[in-house]
Amino acid sequence: MATQIVMDHSGDSRHFFDNSKADGLAEAERLFLEFTSKGYTAAVRTGTGEVTRITTFDPAAEETLFFPRLVGG
Repeated sequence: MATQIVMDHSGDSRHFFDNSKADGLAEAERLFLEFTSKGYTAAVRTGTGEVTRITTFDPAAEETLFFPRLVGG
């Protein structure tokens, strides 16, 4: 079971999907496009405590993190 973790002002929310099923992948890709179009940065874990930014949906990713755009100055 793969996970998409969305960080926001209230903490985080998690969306789980089965990346071996077409409908699960379609929903995960839809959410990926939804969050990235809102300005979220997407990243996948590459090791313990390490992440790599991605710009396209990765159907093989076991965990994708979404970080909101930082605002301020």
